[in-house]
Amino acid sequence: MSHRQEMRSEETKAALLAAAAELFSQKGFDTVTIREIAKAAGCSHTTLYIYFKDKEALLYELSVNPLQSLQLQMEHVLCNHALSHEERLTKVSSQFIQFCLLHRTMYTLFFMVKASRIDVEAQPGAELQSLRTKLFELLRTALLSCLPDEKNEERALAFARIYFYTLHGIIGTYTKSEETMEQLMERLAPTFEMSVEVVIKGCKQLMEKERV
Repeated sequence: MSHRQEMRSEETKAALLAAAAELFSQKGFDTVTIREIAKAAGCSHTTLYIYFKDKEALLYELSVNPLQSLQLQMEHVLCNHALSHEERLTKVSSQFIQFCLLHRTMYTLFFMVKASRIDVEAQPGAELQSLRTKLFELLRTALLSCLPDEKNEERALAFARIYFYTLHGIIGTYTKSEETMEQLMERLAPTFEMSVEVVIKGCKQLMEKERV
């Protein structure tokens, strides 16, 4: 393949991904067809199949790099032992919220489409779901490190779920906001941080109540 052909191939692939992202965001993953994506990208549906096996392959290609980048950022924070456990949890929570607000048009695609349980190991071949599970596990680890040692695995998982629901509740509140991510964080960061503090204190109180 010549250099010109390679460039044209990359341009076609990029156009298909851009068209898929826009259509998925506007109409929903399940509604959009392969033919619609190809037409929006200015090529035939047979051309699309040269680059992508199906819609799930497009979803994965759109999601993997951003989610892997978020994973690396969160891992970097959790490895920073100069911070307290609570500071690490607050920081990764902020990273997660900022990421989702920055990519709010893709938020549902990244985390909800073709999703299965994120608190169990993904099935072989489910690469996107595996990434989602890793992110959940990082958040779970960050929360549990702030709590007394919890021997009851079911309750530890329940705490992680409550925390995860809290983060997604925050994000869902602002996915349609006209404010930018920076504006939202400037205005609401203290409230977001307080929500993390409330989750920690609530979990600790429940654990103390059990011990009494």
